[in-house]
Amino acid sequence: MSQQEFDRWKIRFRSVSDRTNKFRIDDIAIDGESPVPDPGASGAEIDAVAAEIRRARSRGAPVVLVHGAHLIKNGLGPLVVEFVKDGWLTHVGTNGAGSIHDWEFAFLGSSCEDVAANVAVGEFGIWDETGGRIGLSLLAGGIVGAGYGEAVGRMISEEKLVVPDPVALRETMAAALDRRESMDIAAAAADLLSVLERTEFQAGAVEIPHPWKHTSVQCACYENSARFTVHPGIGQDIIYSHPLFQGGSVGRASMRDFLRYAATIRQLDGGVYLSVGSSVMSPMIFEKSLSMARNVLLQEGSATKLENFSIVVNDLAAATWDWSQGEPPVDNPAYYVRFCKTFSRMGGRLSYLGMDNRVFLQNLYARLSA
Repeated sequence: MSQQEFDRWKIRFRSVSDRTNKFRIDDIAIDGESPVPDPGASGAEIDAVAAEIRRARSRGAPVVLVHGAHLIKNGLGPLVVEFVKDGWLTHVGTNGAGSIHDWEFAFLGSSCEDVAANVAVGEFGIWDETGGRIGLSLLAGGIVGAGYGEAVGRMISEEKLVVPDPVALRETMAAALDRRESMDIAAAAADLLSVLERTEFQAGAVEIPHPWKHTSVQCACYENSARFTVHPGIGQDIIYSHPLFQGGSVGRASMRDFLRYAATIRQLDGGVYLSVGSSVMSPMIFEKSLSMARNVLLQEGSATKLENFSIVVNDLAAATWDWSQGEPPVDNPAYYVRFCKTFSRMGGRLSYLGMDNRVFLQNLYARLSA
């Protein structure tokens, strides 16, 4: 077969403001003032998690939340913002969809389209601002070495993007190549230059109002010096339809985020890792990062074995196995609960709370705020 590639420049995009969405952030937002649901028999477990977080923060250890997109779609973004502002969370990570929904709520006040209806007419994900603005933020952020979450968070916070002059971009690219100090910067400049040559963007500030930026976790992390990392899968999100979303820029930005995430995991001794609604991404990046960290610590002769940490997993699946007893046998259905099985192999202390993420996080925040 021919190695022909799809030409995204041929796509006719529509404004995301014309899209009918399922959720308005003003209708679904949950914050620290929202009524706290009864956790039932899980209250004692949440008490224990809150105590672990208090101990971790008192000793300066990280508390990490890595979540799937449904946390944002469930209206919990504003509550996570309060976790960050209050200093309970030092690092938040999500997948590409989590970043997208967080951005759309901040920019548009609504998110979540009708997938079936829009695929039928070739309009699913074909939204100019979502792919274009996020793509441009990564292109521009690459010039200064920004990660994915940092670049999007800055755009939301500052409500603008700065597009460099093409002459300045060429000078940046030439200088980086001449010094051989950062091929990434040179490549980022080249990518941005090639895209600008095919668009109407002019050099200078591109104003991008975000009326609901107070609901954005990415913005809160940027403004409160907490890490926010995005861990996407190429082609899995609607933004890959847009030609401003370039492989080079997303690769560089997401690789920086993975390495920043790995740096956090290296410091996890005495800390807490919260994995909420992420059955694949969170356990997969955790196991690789933990192995990397232990490898380097062993080479350094460190006394820290990186085993003193707590992993708290929250998902909807019912708890049918006590993971503190190790893995279940292969003929037990719990063996195929991949995220718990992976985390159970990491050492540390593992607890699983099978409940709605709204129930878990609202009760956890209430206990930490008491």
